[in-house]
Amino acid sequence: MKVSIFKRAYALIDSIIAKYLMRNVWVLTGAIFLVISLVIFGNQVASMINESLKYGISATDLLPLISFNMIRDIPLMLSLSLFLAIILAISKFYKNSEAIVMNSLGVGDKHFMVFIQPVVLSIFIFVLFLTTIAVPWTKQERDVILNRSDNASEFSFVKQKEFQKFKNGNIVFYTSKVEDSGSDAQQKMESVFIYTLVNGEPIITLAKQAKKYIDPVTNSVYLRLQNGKRYHGFLTDVNKRILDFDLYDLQIVDGEAVQPNINFTGEESQGMLDLFHSNNPKDMAEFQWRLSQPLSIFILSFLGVLLGKAPSRGGKNLGVLFGVIIFILYNNVLLIAKSSLEHGETSALVGLWWVHLLMLIFILLLYAYRHQKLLTTARFFVK
Repeated sequence: MKVSIFKRAYALIDSIIAKYLMRNVWVLTGAIFLVISLVIFGNQVASMINESLKYGISATDLLPLISFNMIRDIPLMLSLSLFLAIILAISKFYKNSEAIVMNSLGVGDKHFMVFIQPVVLSIFIFVLFLTTIAVPWTKQERDVILNRSDNASEFSFVKQKEFQKFKNGNIVFYTSKVEDSGSDAQQKMESVFIYTLVNGEPIITLAKQAKKYIDPVTNSVYLRLQNGKRYHGFLTDVNKRILDFDLYDLQIVDGEAVQPNINFTGEESQGMLDLFHSNNPKDMAEFQWRLSQPLSIFILSFLGVLLGKAPSRGGKNLGVLFGVIIFILYNNVLLIAKSSLEHGETSALVGLWWVHLLMLIFILLLYAYRHQKLLTTARFFVK
């Protein structure tokens, strides 16, 4: 009877500690992820805006590109956030002497590793979904947008009060004012100057107003010029011709030139089944890389518990510092192993798995060192 009561009491204590620990890990993970997101995503937004200004990426494509880049980076950011959250949560227990009380009740590192697994499993499943399904899809969509931007008209982004050269200098364009209509395909301009070279003959076109539009049938890009003149030849030429017009459509790009030509054969855009059945080293490396990111979450969760157990004498944030260093080394070695597999320098059987195995050995050695007995490592699997 007494044994049964004690078992129930210990089970209740374990449940309370587990919920308390999981709540701390969830909160810290969210806080750390938010901070990292603000820094990384803020830089990405600024970088994408600069690229849009430089390469003429339309405003409608800018937000999807930023979103795709964010989705691509979420797995790594979540992995780091959870890892640091575990270290900080365990470290907080020891700093507040809560862990000492827990240890006296028989709750130690092994229990902490088990208690946090619901959190780890949830993030593992989410990251696995991202790396195997969401990220490859975003890379496909990103390629479509970038291909469309590359094949779109060079006039897709026009700056006012600035001479711009297109088509290797065969076209010089100037406008005094560009009205933002909210659509890149409906830009309106005033006081337009266009210099073109056709079959060796210079043609200068002046127009009071112009509007860019795309033919929905042929997908060709036009400038609709209003109230202007066309000068064939220079003004000093004897055979010069001057034509007045009220409305003139000048084709900028033929519709066939802006048709996307995307072939999703790159390993980053392929599905998991295609990668699994492929014998291409790059495909095998991509397959193992997608699985390595969520797998590293489990491995780092065990290490986070050990690093969070701060020594009685030492810096308060040594665990976090060591954690960041190990995280960087871990991911860099994975990238090196991925590159080695891509170039056929290692077999698929070795692939990236040796890096995870090496990390597990390091965790076991650290666990044995922290408990001062190598036999403890053996008991870890027996109990």
